[in-house]
Amino acid sequence: MTTVQERRAAPPVPPAPRRSPASAVLLALWTGAAAVIALWWFGTDSVVGTAGWLTGAGRIAGLLCGYACAVLVGLMARVPLLERRVGSDRVARWHAMAGRYTVCLLVAHVVLILAGYAAQDRASLWHETVTVVMDYPEMLKATAGTVVLLAVGITSARAVRRRTSYEFWYYVHLLTYAAVFLAFGHQLALGNEFNGRLLATGAWYALYLGVAALVVWFRFLAPVRLNLRHRLRVESVHHEAPGVYSVVMRGRRLDELGAQPGQFFRWRFLGEGMGWTSTPYSLSAPPRPDLLRITVKALGDHSAAVPLLRPGTRVWAEGPYGSMTADRRTSHKSLLIAAGVGITPMRALFETLPGDVTLLYRARTAEDLALGAELEEIARWRGARVLYALNGPRGERPPFTVEALRGAVADLAGHDVYICGPHAFAQDLYRVLRAAGVPDRRIHHESFEL
Repeated sequence: MTTVQERRAAPPVPPAPRRSPASAVLLALWTGAAAVIALWWFGTDSVVGTAGWLTGAGRIAGLLCGYACAVLVGLMARVPLLERRVGSDRVARWHAMAGRYTVCLLVAHVVLILAGYAAQDRASLWHETVTVVMDYPEMLKATAGTVVLLAVGITSARAVRRRTSYEFWYYVHLLTYAAVFLAFGHQLALGNEFNGRLLATGAWYALYLGVAALVVWFRFLAPVRLNLRHRLRVESVHHEAPGVYSVVMRGRRLDELGAQPGQFFRWRFLGEGMGWTSTPYSLSAPPRPDLLRITVKALGDHSAAVPLLRPGTRVWAEGPYGSMTADRRTSHKSLLIAAGVGITPMRALFETLPGDVTLLYRARTAEDLALGAELEEIARWRGARVLYALNGPRGERPPFTVEALRGAVADLAGHDVYICGPHAFAQDLYRVLRAAGVPDRRIHHESFEL
């Protein structure tokens, strides 16, 4: 690690951290799950025999699956309270966990209900399956929804996800909406908990209609309003490092977006075949009233096409999203650690974070240091430090150990630490920082892995 310029002493800046509503949101979600179980409890008179126990367990699984479907879609709605205050990466993890719960509950519901009905009718499982699917109301649509939801679950599994393109995963994932729509009718038609119970039925409708309203507003109407109002177009494209390009976009009244350094948008470039996919890229410079800039490394089909963008290309943006901003500071001292193209949000934060700031930039070679000239210029005018961690002459990586970090940054435990880089890099660094005494509340990281 080499020092470009020593820091200049900065006066303490009173931190103004904003409390995350994550705990309150999780409490509300688990309270809803408890209410769903209570719905079954008060709607069931008795459970008798093996068939009764199997059917009862299947109904509980079905109710929880229906509730989990609503939660799953709600977490996909890109509600600003969640995306900006809780953090897009945490919401994505919740969504992934809810997806696993939903698929498991779905399988349990199908197996237990069919087994219970078969035991009750003293019929084979196959005969009972055909009867339920073909003769029960709303079951053909529910079966189609089940198949679609299972397909979404399979393509979202990590082993499958690694072998498919982002574009394929993205469009299959959107079928979740169709699966939930197809399965909704049979919940009310066949659910004993709703038959003749207006309050329960009204609450179920309110849950689903409320989630649908969030999706319509935040995923469709709000982006349409944003893009009609601000009219973004590509201004220019600049080469920054091998495989790394910056895209400057011009628009109207961009200060009204409320975007902050450290945040990102989801972008569609309506040209060069790139308009079909929405991809998240961070702002790599503080937003201006007329300009936004992102910096992209060619890692997939979408990002590899960025250098082909022409000035004047229309841009469709959604956002801003993300909580890795100055609002999370708890100290007047900050350490920014970036690896590779993770420098993009860090460059914007490096320019704007108040107080005493140090940037540590990890790259393979000096040639791979994107935005390096800008970083050193920022360091000069604000009296900050830039530290580089480059591979050795034989490709050996510099160690990120407790001793190395403490040697590079005095009073490491007293810093807020912002991390952006590959997921494995961030996980390893998090463990090292905790071992170095940095409190968990001072380690800020958002993962952009999808």
